[in-house]
Amino acid sequence: MAYTDDAVKAKLSALNETQEGIVTVAQWVMFHRRHAERTAQLWLQKLRDSPSPKRLNLIYLANEVAQQSRARRKQDFLLAFSPIIAEATATAYKGASNDIQQKIRRVVEVWRQRTIFEPAIQDAIEARVDDIDKSRSIGKKPPLGGSLFSSPSGSTPSELQPLVPLQVALSKATVSSSASATTANAEYDKMHGPNTPLPTPPVHAARLSQLLKALANAESSVSEVIKSRLALIDGLEKLLETNRTALSKEQSLATQLSGRKTETESKKREVEDGIMRGLSAENSPAINLLDSGVEGEGVARPEIEAITPPPVEALTPVGSPKPEPQDANPSFQNGNHVPDMPFTLPGFGFTTEPVYDGAHDDPNGVHAKKRKVVHEEEDYARFASGDLDADVAELLKQESNPPQ
Repeated sequence: MAYTDDAVKAKLSALNETQEGIVTVAQWVMFHRRHAERTAQLWLQKLRDSPSPKRLNLIYLANEVAQQSRARRKQDFLLAFSPIIAEATATAYKGASNDIQQKIRRVVEVWRQRTIFEPAIQDAIEARVDDIDKSRSIGKKPPLGGSLFSSPSGSTPSELQPLVPLQVALSKATVSSSASATTANAEYDKMHGPNTPLPTPPVHAARLSQLLKALANAESSVSEVIKSRLALIDGLEKLLETNRTALSKEQSLATQLSGRKTETESKKREVEDGIMRGLSAENSPAINLLDSGVEGEGVARPEIEAITPPPVEALTPVGSPKPEPQDANPSFQNGNHVPDMPFTLPGFGFTTEPVYDGAHDDPNGVHAKKRKVVHEEEDYARFASGDLDADVAELLKQESNPPQ
């Protein structure tokens, strides 16, 4: 079947959801890849006019053609679909049932995983689909736990969002200019080839007019590309300048924080060294105040407790006998008391005086006193004359003659 608009429309109308039907139509479309741009336009028009289930089949057809083109390194349909694929996907997604929307999302995810389209085109596709979900139910999570776009680049940061439309416009202009420039250069080379026969002047003039028109279209397309690229560069420069300003502030803040960190570490070491040294007297504020004779607020001199001797009772051994009071006229009391004054033995003419002898100290601290007898000459005379008391004489006699 020759390639015509009606033939393309007939193939698209007969498309069914079976794998065999989609592959058959995809092979026929790729066979006529020279008309890729026209086929893409007819495909988009058919998708707009079809009901929701039919739109899913057309998305499947575009997926098959695009993947086969990428596998065979044929850029015709990739360039033809790039300017319109985002709009077509959004058209098929909007108003579709939840089941169909999930299938479309799965196709878009495959495009990202296999890098079928350029990143800017892929971002534009996903952004259009996400916008439909947000407008349908703000704050409601997409079915099946959220978006199927597992790649982190599926959501564009807010800082880069102004650049997305610029990149999309540049991609569209690049596709259009590439096709126009290729066609114009091919016609020019064909007309000026060394083996090309020179046609008749009327034919030659017609061909030159056609070539001039092609060159003008290609020039206009390239101018649009240049314009779009300059706009993108301007947006990138603004973003770059914003980041440079932010970088300068962040570097200043980092320097400030580093200085404060160093100061804090130095103070911490000083405090730790003071703790290890025990805070010497000259560095102690409380001691300095006391040394200067000035009492700080809330700082008073410590009270020193006076040393008091223990009570007398503590030195007295437990169980020691208490001394008995003495009369004015000393005498023997119960045979236990020895007066501390000289006295005269009855019947004798000599006097005894108390003499202290440490050898007779009692273990309990009571000192025994030994009496010293002082003899006088008249006493010896009395002993020599035999003038003794009768009782004493009797005692001496008994001692000298003990009983047998």
